[in-house]
This record gives sequence, structure tokens and C-alpha cells, in this order.
Amino acid sequence: MVRVRLSIWKTISMLVVLLALPVTVALVGEATSYLTRAGGEKASLVVDLSKSKIAKPSVWTNFAQGGEERENMLTAVKNEVRALEATYIRLDHVYDFYDVVTRSFEGNLVFDWVKLDQQVQGIKDAGAIPFLSLSYMPSAISSGSEVDYPINWSDWELLVQRTIERYSGKSRIGTAGVYYEVWNEPDLFGGFRLYGDKNYLELYRHSAFGAARAQNVSEFKLGGPATTGLYENWVRDFLSFTKTNNLRLDFYSWHRYDSTLNGFDADIREIRALHKEFPEYSNLELIVSETGYSSANDSAYDGTLAAVHTLATVTTLDQEIDKLFSFEIKDGPGPTQYWGRWGMLTHEKYGVPIKKPRYRAIEFLNQMIGRHVEVSGEGGWVRAFARSTSNGVKLLVVNYDPSGKHSEAVPIEFRALPANEFTYVRQNFLGRSSARKVNNIGNVWSTVELLEPNTAAIIEISY
Repeated sequence: MVRVRLSIWKTISMLVVLLALPVTVALVGEATSYLTRAGGEKASLVVDLSKSKIAKPSVWTNFAQGGEERENMLTAVKNEVRALEATYIRLDHVYDFYDVVTRSFEGNLVFDWVKLDQQVQGIKDAGAIPFLSLSYMPSAISSGSEVDYPINWSDWELLVQRTIERYSGKSRIGTAGVYYEVWNEPDLFGGFRLYGDKNYLELYRHSAFGAARAQNVSEFKLGGPATTGLYENWVRDFLSFTKTNNLRLDFYSWHRYDSTLNGFDADIREIRALHKEFPEYSNLELIVSETGYSSANDSAYDGTLAAVHTLATVTTLDQEIDKLFSFEIKDGPGPTQYWGRWGMLTHEKYGVPIKKPRYRAIEFLNQMIGRHVEVSGEGGWVRAFARSTSNGVKLLVVNYDPSGKHSEAVPIEFRALPANEFTYVRQNFLGRSSARKVNNIGNVWSTVELLEPNTAAIIEISY
């Protein structure tokens, strides 16, 4: 009997292992693809033109401006920003910087939009649509400081309602498509949690109530929470809360500053896993509403390192999220023209604003238009993405190494080419271009390109 039982147990165990193999293989396959990117593997790129689809709108044409100044922050650089074809510009401190609400002698709320109107108009003058972070708590309604709850939730709801009616209203200076993000980094500014006496879920609930009361408005989007990172508990509890309470949620947002690319890779893994857990939110917009090389001042922001980091970030997140906001547009008025501030442009205090390399990175990216083409074979340092048009294909290749040591000769194979004769161009970021004619046999063609540390190039084949 003992032997029979052992035999039966071994048979059952073997069946369990065999049944689990497909799931295990799938999970290992997904995990190793990310380990390859995060580890020390070299790239061998394959660009397959037979695998293309309509691309999402460019994730990189969105920008955030911090609270560097209280007046006309974008006026001096509106032409430079317009030249980048900005889609959205994010603004925070909308309530504590611009004196939008006071309380009358009788105790009623009085709204004054003059100062905030100037900032919103600056965004429009730059050719963009406002993306407003509903923060921080105005002193007129706060129970304490600018990062505390309001005295009465009804005051906060009315403030949100009036804000949306002002900037999305059909009969005022409103604009269609404005985004309203509830707070800015609540886990940092205010120490909000998802439970207890300082609960972000309550803040969002009452914000959604206010938004629901907005009348005579154009299409707008409401979401959050704009946390300092993508945290599993925040995503899970927040989505569960909005689902259970039937609250409006048009987008989920967070911030990501990371001088490596590991945090961005981890975000993609996390979001994909949570999408499976919340299928009803599978079409929820995903927005990184602030990003950069570092959340602190860093000399990298004044040179090419942060620019190549921007290019690498975009290649990592392209088609994975909906919007990526580079922080920030313009430096604050610092002690010198270059002071490691986050801006893509220097401050006008020192003369005509200078376009830093990160500005040039956005210009470089703006060449990448057309259909999304599948690219496989990325490595630990080299990232890439491609776009195609009827006239050809462009491949952006980035070799990013924050230590500045890794060079790589990158094999590139193009498949399903529609023509045997074409022009091959390599355009280096902040460098020279080279071109040559190619006569190919068949529809597959290969080459090898050398990329020095922290460099990038657009490889173009035109028919």
C-alpha cells in the first residue's frame, strides 16, 4: 500500500508540474525580456516592417512647469515651446500661488481668476492645452496649511467645480480637452495615505463630486493621484475605491525620476500586471506627469547626459503609456545661467533663453512620425523604437549608460522592406549625418552601427 500511495503521489506531482509548465514558461519569458534590458545584455535589433500599427500620439510632446515663479513663467519662451509642438503643459500650485479664492466678510467664497488666467493663457500662447494639477489647499478654506484638508469639503467641491467651469466652460475662456489632476505628489506634500485621518481617497472622492457638478462645459479629463512613484498599493487601492464608489477616473498618473532606466522598466511590469487584475480599466490613460534624470538639481541637466536620458526614457515608454511630461520647461531665476536646474531652457534673467541639449532631444524626437513598427532585440544599454511612412522607416537607437563607459556595435536587421534600392542615412544626435545608396537582394537587409556611450542616432531608410 505504501508503494502504491507513493506511486500515485509521484504521478499526481508530475501532472501538476506538467500542467504548470506553460504558465511558468510564459512568466519566465516575460521576466527574462526585462532582465535582458535591465542587465548587461547587448542588443541585436530586428525591425520588422510587416508588423506595424497606428501609433499612439507622441508621448514626448508634453511638458511640466514647476512653481519657479508666480507671474508669466512662459511668456519669454512661448515661441521656443511652440516650436516643440507641445500638446499639453502641466501647471501645479494653481490654488496656493494665484489667489483664486478668498472668503467674504459674510463667509462666502469669492473667486478671482485673474492671476491664474494669465498662466493658462501663457500655456495657450505656447500652442498647448492646459493640464492643471489641483493643488494646493488655499488658505481661505484650509484647516491648517496648504497641504491639509479643507475645513469643509463642500468648499473644496465648489472650488473644483468652479475651476472646471472656468477652464473647460463653453461660455468663458474654456478649452476642450483640459486635464485636471487631483493634487501633486500627495504622498510627499501632505503625507496623504490611503487610510486614516489624512486619506487621499477622501480628497479624490470630493474632487470627483465637484467635477460632476460642473455645468455647460466641454470635454475634460479627471484623474490622479500624481504620486512620487508608481506604488502597487496606491494603484490597487485607488482603482478599487473609484470602481466601488462609481467615481469618475479618466487617467492614472504618477512621477518617475531615475538616472537609470530600471524604475521605468519596473513601472511597465507593474502596470501590465495590474491591467490583468483590473480589466475594466484596461483602457485607462496612463500618464507620467513629471519625469527627469533626477528630482534634485544636477549638472546633468545642463549637458548631454540628461538629454540622452530623455531619449532613452521615451524609447522605453513609447506605446506603453499615453503621456510623458518632461519636467521642466524653463529654469527658475538662479544664481547663474546654468545651475543644474531642471529646465530645457535657461532663464531670461541672463539674456535670451538658451536651448539646452534636452530641448534638442525633443526636436530630435519630433522627427519620429508615422506608424509604429515592431522592434525586438533591445539590450541592457541600447533601446530603440521605429516609425514608418509610405516613403520609408526611421529607427531611433539610444545607447544610454549613466556611468559613461559602455560602447556597443549594434547589429540591425530590417525585414519586409518594400524596395530593393534605397537611401540609408545615419543622423547623429547633436552631430553629423552620413548617407549612402544601397542595392539589396530580397526584402531583408542588415548592418552594424557603432554607438559610443550616451549617444543616439536616427537610422533612416527611404525608398
